[in-house]
Amino acid sequence: NLINVFIFCRLSNCSITEEGYKALASALRSNPSHLIELDLTGNDPGQSGVKQLDDLLQDPNCQLKTLSLCGCSITEKQCLSLSSALRSNLSHLRELDLSENELKNTGVNHLCDVLKDSHCKLERLRLGCCDVTDEGCSAVTSALKSNPSHLRELNLSGNQLGDSGVKHLCDLLRNTQCKLEKLELVTLYCLCSNPSHLRELDLSENQMKNTGVNHLCDVLKDSHCKLERLRLRYCDITDEGCSALTSALKSNPSHLRELDLSGNKVKNKGVKHLCDVLKNLDCKLERLSGPPGAGLDKPDLQESKYLVM
Repeated sequence: NLINVFIFCRLSNCSITEEGYKALASALRSNPSHLIELDLTGNDPGQSGVKQLDDLLQDPNCQLKTLSLCGCSITEKQCLSLSSALRSNLSHLRELDLSENELKNTGVNHLCDVLKDSHCKLERLRLGCCDVTDEGCSAVTSALKSNPSHLRELNLSGNQLGDSGVKHLCDLLRNTQCKLEKLELVTLYCLCSNPSHLRELDLSENQMKNTGVNHLCDVLKDSHCKLERLRLRYCDITDEGCSALTSALKSNPSHLRELDLSGNKVKNKGVKHLCDVLKNLDCKLERLSGPPGAGLDKPDLQESKYLVM
């Protein structure tokens, strides 16, 4: 009877089998209206388990807001049935995590039918490490253009996106109805344009180097840029790139709260440039991350003359 009062059901990495999925789905279907969050991360449902989950999602009384199926070995075919189930009862779901499943472009295309639906109110979508290429990225951005006003967070990290995929994303971000605030593109070789809504940008582990950072600085200088968190970990940036960054931040210093330059080749000269930014009274930077595992707060940086990052 306890299942009847569950609001959050979190069963990540519990080695649940198809039989376990059947029992869980049956219990939840007996009274689904209270369930808000279901986390089954790291459990392999198999074909029959996905079918049980589909039946739960299609229940008209289901009011699930958060569904996490990260690393559940969901295939392209299973994504089709899952997408169909989601479309039948879309008005409540706000967060969907399908990361670390081999959805590939075919599976993502099925999911795009959900995203295009006018009843879709998704605010957070995570598709990290799903073996998606430029083709899948194009499908996602096309779907979001047709229904752009709700999504706040999109994670496409760890996919095989190239310049073409990034171009599609940039076109989406230029859409005045796009409300994206967080875009994660880790391990993606890219630069991204800037909309006024974007608050968090992660471009870590890209071969940006100083040249790429210089292009990004054009974004940071834009008076419409309202970025609050910028992560550029392991991007092969040196003092030269750090100088360009600090120059851009001096021209538009009032929004950025967090800057992560961990794993780059920034030395004392680069740190001096950063300190010059921090001395600016308009600077709102609260946290600067340097070497791996080290966090540098504003007061520490202002007091340090010999810090090497």
